[in-house]
Amino acid sequence: MSATIRGRVWKFGDNIDTDQIMPGKYLKLSRAEAVPHVMEGIDPEFARKVRPGDIIVAGANFGSGSSRESAATALKDIGVGAVVAKFFARIFFRNAINFALPVLECAETDRINEGDDLEVLPEEGLIIDHTTGERFQATKLPPQVLEILRAGGLVPYLRERIARERAEVSNRG
Repeated sequence: MSATIRGRVWKFGDNIDTDQIMPGKYLKLSRAEAVPHVMEGIDPEFARKVRPGDIIVAGANFGSGSSRESAATALKDIGVGAVVAKFFARIFFRNAINFALPVLECAETDRINEGDDLEVLPEEGLIIDHTTGERFQATKLPPQVLEILRAGGLVPYLRERIARERAEVSNRG
C-alpha cells in the first residue's frame, strides 16, 4: 500500500452490491478474464475508462450482497487505488482489506464529485479533494488493518508474521 493514493473519482450511489461490482455470470472466469467486467452492472464502460490509482467514491452500504471475494479482487486487479464510502457491507470491507484494497469510511462523500482529483491517505484517514480544496476526515483504520494493507494483504501479512515468529523462536533456542 502506498502511503498516498491519488486519482480521479468515480462516483456511485448507495447500496452498490457485489453483483453490480462483479456480475455473477463472470464468476467462472479467471481473475484476469473477469477484470474487463468490473462495475459492468452499473457502468458497462467503467473497465475501459478507469485508470490505475483512480478512486471509487460511493454512498452507504457499498459491497452489500453476497460474500464473493471477486468484487474486491476485481477492483484491486483493475487498479482502483481505494474505495471511499459512507459505510461498507462488513464482508466486502473484510475482503477488501484481505486483498490490500484500501477502504475508508467517510460521512461526507456527497461533497465529492465525479472526476475530482482526490488524494487518500489511509494511514491518517485523510481525504483531500484537490479539485475543490476540501479536506475530509475518514474513520481511521486500526493499526492491525494498516499492517495488513502495508504487507499487501492478509496472506502476505501472515507469511511475514509467521516468518518473524519462527526467527524469534530460533534466536531464543
